[in-house]
Amino acid sequence: MRVLVTGAFGFVGGAVVRQVAAAGHEVWAFTRRAEARPDLPVARVWQGDIRDRAALEPALAGVDGVCHLAALTRGRESVDRPEAHWEVNHGGMAALLDALAGQPGRTRVVFGSTAAVYGAQRRRPIDESTPPAPGNPYGASKLAAEELLRERAAKDEVEAVVLRCFNAAGTGDVDEARIIPKALAVAAGRYPRLELNGDGSVVRDFVHVEDMARAYLLALEAPRPGPTYNVGATPASMLEIIATVERVTGRRVPVVHRPAQPEAPRLVSDTALIRRELGWRPERSTLEELVADAWRSAG
Repeated sequence: MRVLVTGAFGFVGGAVVRQVAAAGHEVWAFTRRAEARPDLPVARVWQGDIRDRAALEPALAGVDGVCHLAALTRGRESVDRPEAHWEVNHGGMAALLDALAGQPGRTRVVFGSTAAVYGAQRRRPIDESTPPAPGNPYGASKLAAEELLRERAAKDEVEAVVLRCFNAAGTGDVDEARIIPKALAVAAGRYPRLELNGDGSVVRDFVHVEDMARAYLLALEAPRPGPTYNVGATPASMLEIIATVERVTGRRVPVVHRPAQPEAPRLVSDTALIRRELGWRPERSTLEELVADAWRSAG
């Protein structure tokens, strides 16, 4: 199978490239980044903007599947830059699907969506039947992209699989807007303290990037995958993460508690569907492994 990965040089994209190539598929990369990634096993690299249909068309010629990960992904930033998130996340999906319209057959598109489409739910855990209620432009733009993909699939233009991914972590996780890399940066001495909203009791769901990447591979290879799956693994509070960082690194992480912000106290995924239908299981997503792998790769 020949597979195009958009956003191939990103944190999750790189892991998907490695997993798909290791399974024996030919991987093409579509990226906006000018720098090369010789560490990734890609047969061909296409550089361009995900919103540019003309740039996408040659990259899609002859592919059997697409893993679509190119996106803007910071929820808090999206509140200040909503137009950018809509242009890239929804506009990028529209450009991709328009470019695929000129290709023969029905290409399978595995879309990297997000748990942010659910918003601050009361249901615990959250399964795929939970009505979406995104609380920021990032989640709203991703949900709109999902809907556009399903519309085209209903017209038999593509095959669609949506992966609603919770919080990716682990090897190569260096984005200090996320809790684990930021706590590790404090442990490494790059910052004097870690600022937390509230008492640190809020719980979020984390999954190792390699486990997440395997979900993409299974969605590509499954004979009849379902339309939507949650991908999550390990619920953990902010305080549990800090304690694990201190234990793994052997260093203190000083904390300053800021006023609590309005947010859901607990967002945890129900992954029964992807386990049952695709045979997916997290293999590297214990909190200890997530932190240790991120610490080693931050090196």
